Amino acid sequence: MPEKLSSIEDDEVIRRIINGEINEFRHLVLKYQSYIFNIVGSHVPHYWVEEIAHEVFVKAYQSLTSFKNQGDFKHWLTAIAIKTCYAFWRKEYRCREIPMSSCGEEERDYLKKIIAQKSNQLTRETSFQQEIQELLDRALARLSPGERMVLEMAYFEELPAKEVADLLGWTVTRVKVCLFRSRKKLHKIISQWLKDERG
Repeated sequence: MPEKLSSIEDDEVIRRIINGEINEFRHLVLKYQSYIFNIVGSHVPHYWVEEIAHEVFVKAYQSLTSFKNQGDFKHWLTAIAIKTCYAFWRKEYRCREIPMSSCGEEERDYLKKIIAQKSNQLTRETSFQQEIQELLDRALARLSPGERMVLEMAYFEELPAKEVADLLGWTVTRVKVCLFRSRKKLHKIISQWLKDERG
């Protein structure tokens, strides 16, 4: 009779997998599936979540022998998820094919669209919040993958610098410097868009 998911400790499941019982990995997938989907979903577009989450579990399975019970499995899996999201954005950042010359006018048109939608009070508030979120997403897309991940984890997820550093495999100093520079860069991007819109 198969053991229930809740009664099996992670260490025991990992030991079994390393000893050749590879089908036991399904216990870890079932246990952490929604947790990983939530993490990935907060860092990548919704239509990529399933694929990236699958990649996280593949990487975890392939690296399981390097885990060797050296800590909390959930934390280790979280670090893999964060690094996989980071790799996704590095790839997206490299593959962008938007000519920089077209961005200025496109952003101005986008801001005009936001300002033009101020008719109905209730609709305006909801719409304005959505538009601000879209504007922020567009501004974040202009940052490097590292800058984006650090900002998201520090401000949207409210993680302390030490935890961000642990998850990314960086030093706390590197996280703080990246956070400072990315905030400054984000402010400059948004300020320039607003200045272009007003001027």
